[in-house]
Amino acid sequence: MRRLFLMVPVCMLVLGLGTALEAGIRTQCKPGAVCQHLVGVDGYVSMADGYRQYVFGFTDKTGVPDNDVLLEAEMDAQSPAPPIRVQEGQEFYLTLSTAPMKMRPDLFDAHSVHWHGFPNIAPIFDGEPMASIGTNPGASFTYYYKVPAPGTYAYHCHVEATEHMQMGMLGHVTVTPLQDGTPITYAGKTYSQFAYNDGDGSTGYDVDYALTVIGFDPNFHDANGNPTPQPLPFADMRDTYMQINGRGYPDTINTEILNPPILPDGSTGKDSQKVNALIQATQGQRILLRIMNLSTVHFSTITIPGITMKVVAKDASLLRAGDGVTNLYYDTNTLTMGGGQSADVILDTTNVPPGTYFLHTTDHGELSNNQQDFGGLMTEIVIIP
Repeated sequence: MRRLFLMVPVCMLVLGLGTALEAGIRTQCKPGAVCQHLVGVDGYVSMADGYRQYVFGFTDKTGVPDNDVLLEAEMDAQSPAPPIRVQEGQEFYLTLSTAPMKMRPDLFDAHSVHWHGFPNIAPIFDGEPMASIGTNPGASFTYYYKVPAPGTYAYHCHVEATEHMQMGMLGHVTVTPLQDGTPITYAGKTYSQFAYNDGDGSTGYDVDYALTVIGFDPNFHDANGNPTPQPLPFADMRDTYMQINGRGYPDTINTEILNPPILPDGSTGKDSQKVNALIQATQGQRILLRIMNLSTVHFSTITIPGITMKVVAKDASLLRAGDGVTNLYYDTNTLTMGGGQSADVILDTTNVPPGTYFLHTTDHGELSNNQQDFGGLMTEIVIIP
């Protein structure tokens, strides 16, 4: 009844639009635009201690013929969701299809895409189901964005948001600035890649990494993966698998696609954890970390012993004074972020000795893979001579 009650408004909207949604609102990808096709689906992932978790997620099926999309997407949920990277000013067409949930055929959940922190002009493209729409299983909908501003964002399903985000329907969005490609000299070095349109080159970098912090509550995931319908333990939600890019340490530094999970029927699942979190740079380079916290439960404090973090932006906004010129960047040894918050952090390795450094949470309770004492929210930064 909970799902039926919440889904009535969405179902009415979908039915009201009729065959346009059933066939998918599609557009040809015109020159200069970016087009991507995501599918909302279920699947499995493996935690760093080997425990299998049932998840909801997105998978990228861009370029797959329409008639093959649902078949290819079956049980192909990715953790985290496929990253999105676009440039300021581009037109972006994002088609979302919803596949039936193979492991839970009793569920008929719709899905949506909400670009967190993005100023949508048209509410229908916002993904929040009270003002927008969701796509029911077998349906498709194309979102349109005219990308207005650079920064670090996120996207997630906003239908039954707490449940669907806890189950894994969340991903990273990077918007690069128009200033990219324009050489600017800052502190004696010339850069052509920037975090923002800073005008002075102060956000210039050599290499960048997208880091998405998420957490899973295994009891919640197990309850949702149970084929016998039961109440979900929302009030008891507690993440004990803290991850970066869908992995707990030491899987975060494994540069290979993780081995696919073994499914409940004994068969081998699909590759579902493709993004590592190993950070590498040559001494003297500037590293840009695009950090997004998408945990539904936890605030997390991150530190990097031996390397100072320079925070240049928060929540996709450059830290500038009201005059638009004076930088308000700050150096710190710790960075605390709650769910839905982002930060752009620059690491200057000019005076950092070559070696391996650890980026990790300061909360010892988050440095574990559930009952496995060593792991969780941690990765490595390798500085090469």
